[in-house]
Amino acid sequence: MRPAPIKRCRGFTLIEAVTVIAITGVIAAVVVGFIRSPVQGYFDLERRVETTDTADTALRRMGRDFRLALPNSVRSVGTSPLCLEYLPTVTGGRYRAEAPGAALDFTTPTTTFDVLSTLNPIPASGDQVVVYNLGIPGADAYSGENRATILSATANSITLDTATQFSLASPGNRFQILPAAEQAVFYVCTNSGSGIDAAGNGNGSLYRLSHYGINAVAPTSCPAVSTDSPMLAQNVSHCEFDYTAGVTQRNGLISMRIDITKDHETTSLYNAVHVSNSP
Repeated sequence: MRPAPIKRCRGFTLIEAVTVIAITGVIAAVVVGFIRSPVQGYFDLERRVETTDTADTALRRMGRDFRLALPNSVRSVGTSPLCLEYLPTVTGGRYRAEAPGAALDFTTPTTTFDVLSTLNPIPASGDQVVVYNLGIPGADAYSGENRATILSATANSITLDTATQFSLASPGNRFQILPAAEQAVFYVCTNSGSGIDAAGNGNGSLYRLSHYGINAVAPTSCPAVSTDSPMLAQNVSHCEFDYTAGVTQRNGLISMRIDITKDHETTSLYNAVHVSNSP
């Protein structure tokens, strides 16, 4: 028998390897050119969605709070458009104005009065009741002339910790409850006028500050922000708050604008909230 022929194994030559590498590089460059724009577009879209969601969430939260504000309690702080103060409410109702029952008497100090509508939630001890807040001398919750602290309450009755004679009766026999846990609330926008940093991000932040007491005199500057203050938005490059009371004082308009800048791209949102000033 003749011996089987010897099989010779051959590999790639250097020229073939270099050719394959060169061709692969050309193909990779072409592929990168096709997918670069879609990938960059995806990251751009993700950034825009994030900044839009941040601004929208902040404005919605502010709008909800201002709609629940005590009538005639919104006030601008000083001449700055970057800070607004208001008194939040948690519930309200109608008081009994005449006997039988425990009526709220405006001619003599009162300790207990009946509530005609069921309170929900029931006020806690330390919460405050306000009657007919007009925001003027004699009927200003900030000054305390129509405000009293609650000792205890049920769904249909309120007992005050001190006998109080409220200044003016409400035409609709209405009252509002202020929470002791928050007292006055401020929305503060810091560093919004300092532009953007080297990375293209806004330098400012938006905060919601509470429990600053209820001060008769409007502060001339916004309260200080600490490291543990609750933040609603960051990367803020510009914000504006403006409050305009209605001509008849039965409504008001709060205009809010916030710009969020990230990676040299700015998202700007505007919202206007009608505030009921009918106490």
